[in-house]
Amino acid sequence: MTEFDPEKFEDKYVHYFPQLQQAYKSAFNRMNDEYDSQLIHAIDQQVLNESEPFYEGDGEFRIDLPENPHERVTAVIVDDEKLDAVLSAYLDYINEELKAVFDLRE
Repeated sequence: MTEFDPEKFEDKYVHYFPQLQQAYKSAFNRMNDEYDSQLIHAIDQQVLNESEPFYEGDGEFRIDLPENPHERVTAVIVDDEKLDAVLSAYLDYINEELKAVFDLRE
């Protein structure tokens, strides 16, 4: 496990880049096992590639998405309701994986 320092997370790409990659990759693998792989790849490459994690405190993270995620997903046809549900699950997994990588699970 990596020792987590909330102050260092402000400069996360300098201090925690490998851990961030690991968390996102683990979340991707979990999602890819449970959902349509084409949709997961589209979300990964067209939405999450420009997302940004932030540490909120008390072991909680927030993932900011780029504007208009629905409009970004063009590689597959998906209705907004399904996209919202899958994206929400994906963000939950990323949060879980970030907590695991930084040993912040309760």
